[in-house]
Amino acid sequence: MEIATLIGIVLAFFSIGVGMILKGASLSALANWAALLIIFGGTAATIFIGFSMEELKKVPKLFKIVFTSKEYFSKLELIRMFSEWVTLSRREGLLSLENKAEEIEENFLKEGMQMVIDGNDPEFIENVLMNNISQMEERHRDGALIFSQAGTYAPTLGVLGAVVGLIAALSNLNEVEKLGHLISAAFVATLLGIFSGYVLWHPIANKLRQKSKKEAEIKKMILEGLLSLQAGDSASANTQKLMTYLSMAERRRWEAENVEKTSQPSA
Repeated sequence: MEIATLIGIVLAFFSIGVGMILKGASLSALANWAALLIIFGGTAATIFIGFSMEELKKVPKLFKIVFTSKEYFSKLELIRMFSEWVTLSRREGLLSLENKAEEIEENFLKEGMQMVIDGNDPEFIENVLMNNISQMEERHRDGALIFSQAGTYAPTLGVLGAVVGLIAALSNLNEVEKLGHLISAAFVATLLGIFSGYVLWHPIANKLRQKSKKEAEIKKMILEGLLSLQAGDSASANTQKLMTYLSMAERRRWEAENVEKTSQPSA
């Protein structure tokens, strides 16, 4: 479970709900079926118009990505792994890594390792894997765009809902006792449109972009490690190349781990 997403959504509903109560507004005002239909039905309609069914079939999977933490390599784990592989390949040759390649479950790394073991040209490997990364980023960009567009349309539909509500209110000017309720109901659509657009859809789009960015960075790090492995770099040279992908906090953690290992007395 992606705990940050869950906390954000719970906090958003809590803040709006408690804020309305503190302002003296009733939460029952949100149970406005006309406003809900205009905002959520209208937003869904704009998405169906703007995207193909093939793209929209991915929406459940995109929600799953937002609400789950994908198991992937950590940067420090990759450095340790490549350091081991480089040492083994320099001692016994690249073919000694075949058993390691068979144990890899992640497709990108597995395919890259197999190309290195097969002796493919470094430029060919780089082109293939970089194209893989580019295609992945494009797919992820398209997925995030669905939610980004929903976030753009929803607030505007909120204005449309308010206009519809005001039309209903103005047509009942002779019934003063109903007027306040009708005007209040008119602005529920605006509230729902702004809330769904800027608190749900745009942040979800941003979460998808951030996850895509992190995955692309890990894959570029893998590519760097594979090219270094094929080039026959030493373990220290391979590590130095991969450490350029680490943040300062990650570098300090790496250095602390290695100092701890070197300071341990040998048996």
